[in-house]
Amino acid sequence: MKNFMFDYKIISELEMMWGSSFYILNVNKLRENYKKIADAFNSRYENFIIGYSYKTNYLPYLCKELSKLGAYAEVVSRLEYDLAIKLGEDPKRIIFNGPLKSKDDINLALKNESIINIDSFYELEFVKEYALNNPNQQIKVGLRLNFDISHNGTSALQEGYEVSRFGICVENGNLQDALNKLAALENIQLAGLHGHFSTRNREVESYRRITQTLCDIAKENRLDNLDYIDIGGGIYGELPLSFQKSVPTFDDYAEVICQIMNHEFSNFEKKPTLIVEPGMAMVANTFIFIAKVIETKTIRNQTFVLVDGSVHNIKPTMHKHNLPMKIIRKSETAHAIQVFHIVGYTCMEKDYLAHEIQAELPQKNDYIIFENVGAYTIVFNPPFIKERPCIVAAEEGELFIVRKKESIEQFFDEKVYCF
Repeated sequence: MKNFMFDYKIISELEMMWGSSFYILNVNKLRENYKKIADAFNSRYENFIIGYSYKTNYLPYLCKELSKLGAYAEVVSRLEYDLAIKLGEDPKRIIFNGPLKSKDDINLALKNESIINIDSFYELEFVKEYALNNPNQQIKVGLRLNFDISHNGTSALQEGYEVSRFGICVENGNLQDALNKLAALENIQLAGLHGHFSTRNREVESYRRITQTLCDIAKENRLDNLDYIDIGGGIYGELPLSFQKSVPTFDDYAEVICQIMNHEFSNFEKKPTLIVEPGMAMVANTFIFIAKVIETKTIRNQTFVLVDGSVHNIKPTMHKHNLPMKIIRKSETAHAIQVFHIVGYTCMEKDYLAHEIQAELPQKNDYIIFENVGAYTIVFNPPFIKERPCIVAAEEGELFIVRKKESIEQFFDEKVYCF
């Protein structure tokens, strides 16, 4: 991590302050990621907004830092919406997505003039009711659309699902029905079209199809006054070299997406704003997790290294791909190269932080640094067996806490639990 050399002496000193496992957020890397994404798109299209996906990592310090840089808050629940407000975000800079919004959620977002994308018809009914009760307010809403983005007959969706479950279907006439419902009330304006899809391979081709289809729908339905086209998130960020995988760059995505936007809206006096909602691409490589080695043991022909951490801390989806990691050794004494697994403190058999590592065996009281752990780990880390570790931010040569290690009082909050 830039500006910091985490040798054994430094980590052992940090352990005395923060415990035998903790995260470190690289603030400079976070800013660098934001700038790279912004530059890639701003250099190719004049009206561009980054909506940072709160669900990927809603650490308050991180969200505030991205807001300072210019990112809007992209939220998918009232919890996240309220967090953005609590952090001082301008409600007009909140993009409210997600499949579950209550009437109260809709009313608050409309009253605050937030950007809101409607996912289902029940939400449209809430919007209609609000519009009728507030005839003097000009209301703006967007529609999240659902359409086929398959490639040559092959699904592009996560897990190979044939049909996405989100949004308003274009092909079966639901879109036209939604447009008619919105047009029936004079104080409602369709402000934007949203097309977020969770894809398997995050290919540029998927984003070409999403962008082109949204633009085609806008033209076919003569939606000449759209404020925005929102293509969602899911783009690749910069992967560690150890992944040995070639992926699209921010420039690769921006070149295709912006070329379509510029072409389709070339004759418009005011082009709609392009919104992209990165999450993983923004934060994955900004965090490391440091865990102390507690013990090593051999069971039959396999060796296990137990650390003060769990798979939830570094890869909550429990995939079997090993993340980049470093072993920080107390002693430089050479040990034989062997194969071992790194396992966690939970009672689950599948709590493997790494599989079949081939290296010098770590020893008790060594430390292991796991890299690229900034996406979903903070939000998916369950209150399971052990308290959540602290998070430390690293900035300009300084380290400071941005989330304290939980105590039993926070773990079992008496305002929530009944004893």
